[in-house]
Amino acid sequence: MRNYWWPGISKYVLSYVDGCDVCMSEGESISRDAWQGSLCQTQSQMWPWMDISMDFIIGLPEAQGYDAILVVCDRFTKQVHIIPTMKETNSLT
Repeated sequence: MRNYWWPGISKYVLSYVDGCDVCMSEGESISRDAWQGSLCQTQSQMWPWMDISMDFIIGLPEAQGYDAILVVCDRFTKQVHIIPTMKETNSLT
């Protein structure tokens, strides 16, 4: 409904699903809900940069000799360091 809409779309979709052979043969055994993971309480941090997250963003067009970005984020202050790097980066470079 985000891309298409017309009057009576809800009734059309319901009648289409009711007539679907796969849906009718499977009955209620198909779970349409995404699996919900268990919630874990996060520890509250006392100091900045005590707990960080890192993420590589690769597949970027090359600019000034770099084709990837390393994003380091402090979970306490939400401060971010963005470091230009190469996709083939290893612990020695």
